[in-house]
Amino acid sequence: MVRKEYVVEEVTKMMKDHKHIRNVGIIAHVHHGKTSLTDSLLARAGLIAKSVAGDILYTNYEEIEKDRRMTIKSAYISFGFNYKGEDYIINLIDTPGHVDFGGHVTRSMRAIDGVVLVVDPTEGIMPQTETVLRQAMKEKAKPVLFFNKVDRLITELRLTPEQTQERLLKLINDINQMIENFAPEGYGDKWKVSVERGSVAFGSALRRWAISKRIMETKNATFKDIFGMTARNELEKLQELCPIDEATLAMVVEHLPNPAEAQHYRIPQIWHGDLNSSDGKAMLGTDMNGKTNAVVFGIKYDQQAGEIAVGRIFSGIAKKGTELHISGKSQTQKVQQVGIYMGPDKVLVDEIPAGNIAALIGLKDLAIGDTLSENIIEPFEQIKHYSPAVVTKAIEAKDSRDTTKLIEALRVLTKEDQTLRAEINPETGEHLMSGMGELHLETVETKLKDDFKVPIITSEPIVLYRETIDKKAGPIEGKSPNRHSRFYVNVEPLPEGVQKAMDEGTIREGKPKGQNAIEAMVAAGMDRAIAKEIEQVTSRCMLADMTKGVQYMNEVMELLIDGFNEAVNDGPLAREKCSGVLVSIVDATIHEDPVHRGPAQIMPAIKRAIYAGMLTAGITLEEPKQNYTINIPIEYMSDVITFLQGRRGQILNIEQESGQVSILAKMPVSEVIKGFSNDLRGLTQGKALWSFEFAGFEKLPAEMQSKIVREIRKRKGQPEEPPTVQQFMD
Repeated sequence: MVRKEYVVEEVTKMMKDHKHIRNVGIIAHVHHGKTSLTDSLLARAGLIAKSVAGDILYTNYEEIEKDRRMTIKSAYISFGFNYKGEDYIINLIDTPGHVDFGGHVTRSMRAIDGVVLVVDPTEGIMPQTETVLRQAMKEKAKPVLFFNKVDRLITELRLTPEQTQERLLKLINDINQMIENFAPEGYGDKWKVSVERGSVAFGSALRRWAISKRIMETKNATFKDIFGMTARNELEKLQELCPIDEATLAMVVEHLPNPAEAQHYRIPQIWHGDLNSSDGKAMLGTDMNGKTNAVVFGIKYDQQAGEIAVGRIFSGIAKKGTELHISGKSQTQKVQQVGIYMGPDKVLVDEIPAGNIAALIGLKDLAIGDTLSENIIEPFEQIKHYSPAVVTKAIEAKDSRDTTKLIEALRVLTKEDQTLRAEINPETGEHLMSGMGELHLETVETKLKDDFKVPIITSEPIVLYRETIDKKAGPIEGKSPNRHSRFYVNVEPLPEGVQKAMDEGTIREGKPKGQNAIEAMVAAGMDRAIAKEIEQVTSRCMLADMTKGVQYMNEVMELLIDGFNEAVNDGPLAREKCSGVLVSIVDATIHEDPVHRGPAQIMPAIKRAIYAGMLTAGITLEEPKQNYTINIPIEYMSDVITFLQGRRGQILNIEQESGQVSILAKMPVSEVIKGFSNDLRGLTQGKALWSFEFAGFEKLPAEMQSKIVREIRKRKGQPEEPPTVQQFMD
């Protein structure tokens, strides 16, 4: 590889040659070394000094990231490099590894065609390793593998060359098994990684060396040579013989697809429009001469430019003046400027062709996942986040005069991060922000104080529960306040397969569209007769219109959907979101005069029927759980197990190796948001290392429900005693 620094003009010129473009994400479990690896690649491009690569953590742009030495939001950067005499451009996304910021990983997968999976072989395959690989496979992003911190096996664990190779080989086999399990049909074997094929590299991002098949062949180096130099701490020799940038970038160029290759199989996976249409053909072929089609996967806020949409251009050319439709909006908007990220700041350019990542300036009221198109087309598949918000804090400005400023700051932050929710409690008037975990909310608080200069007061963290039912009830009557219209509903639990399909994004929220939506519901286990009549999917709940020949039903359907949405987002028992409930309207009597069937009549009628039905069926609360992987010295095993079980933890697995124990336990979020970390550190004298991932919702133990319900209702300003069925039927 020829070392060369590239100016903006050269980079934009390279963007027009699909064969020399790679859209790549760096993914891994937290602290496995993604950003350190990214440093070395940027040093190769001349964006940072090689002497500080691996330690400067260049793409951790924000102060909070620098302080914690942790990636909190995805960083986008485009750079050029020369390989075998040819110029290439890498559009790189460095993603977070902590589970609380997993939403950034999910969104980034929409933009890329391949990933470098980074694994620390001392820690092995961790929960988030599996999660991010699964996300990549779902978006048809091909993987290569980089083992980072390999020197730890030699210097810390004191493994022999044979033991080191044996450990690495086992990890490769385990990762290939995951690829086989997660890869789309037909890609499992093709996408498995292999040392022999050159899609695996080993090295140390901090020490700036790596070995791969290419390095072995071109530098005449062997694994034993590397082992010996590492053991003798011959760092300069290692860096000269096995440069990490060469090993990694060669692997990316040779084994990850260019946009023209990738879009041919990715577009049918993420876009369900007509592939034979002009837009479909343009996207399949990455046609720069076609109409512009793009997806927004990131939104950044700039003090001068306002909201900046970061999008993947699938066809056409994004440039100043391009008129784009935004999915779900009637009017077009004009692109004011376009740019690329070559560091923390955007660099303005004239145009960005298909197959690249663009910063689009001047578009307003966008949301992550929006489809941008010159023609009106079928929107791209929704970007589905794997973990929901499970922790909430009440928040207010210290000075009431800053309330407007706080609201605007929260608006910006929730735009940038879809996994963060902010709302006003209508009973108390306080602002609530909900996130993936304590750390997620802590970073938001820091940004509000430091970046937006809003001093705030926050409450202790609050766990979010869900309301669900176990059995069927109905028909239940719901009357309008004027008693002129009546609706009769059945409520019943949704099949497990249907709920799983909603979580995975196979069944999308909103009004189902077309035969494909019906077939997805049937395939997940729903009766076809019901699937054909589904009017709305909201919050893991569904509304079906099973009525026949009821007059004025079509005219009030939108109001019924609005009432249904309100009901399932604010359940009757504890005012928490509902989950897994199918509401079927089986009959209705609707007043003939439109004056008597407006929102104030129809919406309360359907809400009352749903609430009464759920209470009749019997509501139970579901609580969020997380799977914790805890690594400790063996002498602490008994005490830690007792500690976990004392917090209602369920021990799922225990593994022992070399005096260390790995415990896998499923923990209720309510038991770990207060004092868990400090108590576990104290119990193990600071020697415990742990990570966690979202494990879904499970029913709250029956003996705890009454107490929890009363606490939630009291906190929300409601009467502590839950409502009765009769209250909604009178």
